[in-house]
Amino acid sequence: MRIAVLLYDRFTALDAVGPYEVLSRLPGADVVFTAARRGPVRTETGFLSLVADAALDEVTAPDVLVVPGGPGQPALMADEELLAWLRAVDAGTTWTASVCTGSLLLAAAGLLAGRRATSHWLAVDALAALGAVPVTERVVVDGRYATAAGVSAGIDLGLRLAARIAGEQVAQAVQLGLEYDPQPPFDAGSPRTAPPAVVAALRAGRAGILGT
Repeated sequence: MRIAVLLYDRFTALDAVGPYEVLSRLPGADVVFTAARRGPVRTETGFLSLVADAALDEVTAPDVLVVPGGPGQPALMADEELLAWLRAVDAGTTWTASVCTGSLLLAAAGLLAGRRATSHWLAVDALAALGAVPVTERVVVDGRYATAAGVSAGIDLGLRLAARIAGEQVAQAVQLGLEYDPQPPFDAGSPRTAPPAVVAALRAGRAGILGT
């Protein structure tokens, strides 16, 4: 089972690594990180790079595609080479998935037209203008398309896909092996529960999420 994870300049690290940590543990998994060119690709902070071992034109038939989000996403919304690649590989995937604002790239490629999808809470409403149906849920599955909300939701996405691909017992074993048992010190992980001042501060600084 070939799993392709897209990389691009200024992607968010956990958007890619979260699903990778889960899906790479499935029986028969073969993960490839891919980008426009082979080599290191910097995350949004500039402190970390992941290595793309294959260029886009070398990855033609993945079974699973994972598209991360990040501040570099807006610059790719009109990148016809990337959008054409997304459409081409999607034609043969079993699952096409995204984390955070990665769903905007899928939508820009026309892959989410009329489908329910989610994204980071600061970006989810932008899906409507791209033909998708915005849903404020942590993970949304519509047909063979799975989209996750912001950043950490990529782990939940990975587990949902793991259950669909390999069964619930395998997914549960992966979850236990990762000791994924979230117990955050604050109830501030959603705009519905975070203090209003914190929500307002993030809205005011939304360039860090949306690149606008």
